[in-house]
Amino acid sequence: MDQNPETRPGNPFTGMLAAEQAAMEQQLAEMQLKLATLPADTPFMERVHLLLDMAEARLGLERHGEVWETVRPLLDELIEAEAWQEAVEACELLYQAEQAESIVALGHGVWLSVTYPVKAHTTVTMLGHVVEETPENADGAAVAAMAAHYIAGLRTEGKERDNLTFLTNQIIAKVARRHRGIEDQETLETWIEMYELNNIDKLFPRLGMIVDAIVGGKWWFERDALRARLP
Repeated sequence: MDQNPETRPGNPFTGMLAAEQAAMEQQLAEMQLKLATLPADTPFMERVHLLLDMAEARLGLERHGEVWETVRPLLDELIEAEAWQEAVEACELLYQAEQAESIVALGHGVWLSVTYPVKAHTTVTMLGHVVEETPENADGAAVAAMAAHYIAGLRTEGKERDNLTFLTNQIIAKVARRHRGIEDQETLETWIEMYELNNIDKLFPRLGMIVDAIVGGKWWFERDALRARLP
């Protein structure tokens, strides 16, 4: 007897999942048709946004190999065009695609999102993945969490800043809890001081070492060349 409630005959969730999948398939088919009929003079970024939306739909359909095949070459074009926000979004999709080099894509996404002024929420998301990928007893999660908090405060203001720094504070607290069993604010602040997580001059070089370890020497672009193009 099938004990899986999602596949058991008569289970309403089965119909819901099938309907959602059918809707996503339909949406993807419509986007494919739109892509095929785009005029030759369509702006590059309009085509890019459509391709990224298609990749997101394929991800939802668990067609991970197709996501990689579409997005990996697109990433090179985005970097050449200096479309940093979309380049990081592409890295996020490649990471989520769960392929052999998806962890390498995460490292690239973190480097780009910290180096360039992309949306703060995007950078926080990428650094959040580093937190989740890092062993509980390693310092890397604390470095990533604190870097996310710093960038959230630097690149936002007003209500957006309040909301995002609240989120990053939660991430820091979670890391401190799993790293050292810390539960109270006073001990948390001591932990931050002890590990020099509030020393920005040391924090980002440490993050750079973590990114290097994630990428493992498999860089898809020349970082020095990109740094030379920075304002």
